Amino acid sequence: MNRKKKINETLKKRMKKANAKLHKSNKPRYISKAERAKLEAEAALQEAQAAEAATTPSETETMSTETSVS
Repeated sequence: MNRKKKINETLKKRMKKANAKLHKSNKPRYISKAERAKLEAEAALQEAQAAEAATTPSETETMSTETSVS
């Protein structure tokens, strides 16, 4: 009886491990606090550059129209 139980337990363990490999988790990958801060800083820098790029052409357009009107 003991031998059968041990064999069945080992077989169940193997099946459990095989099934676990087949079903991947949907949990997102862990990102450390330092990495999140770094990504946040990069995003803020990109937003600042985009805002600067968006305001720069409009300022030059207004300046060129003012000089041509004068």
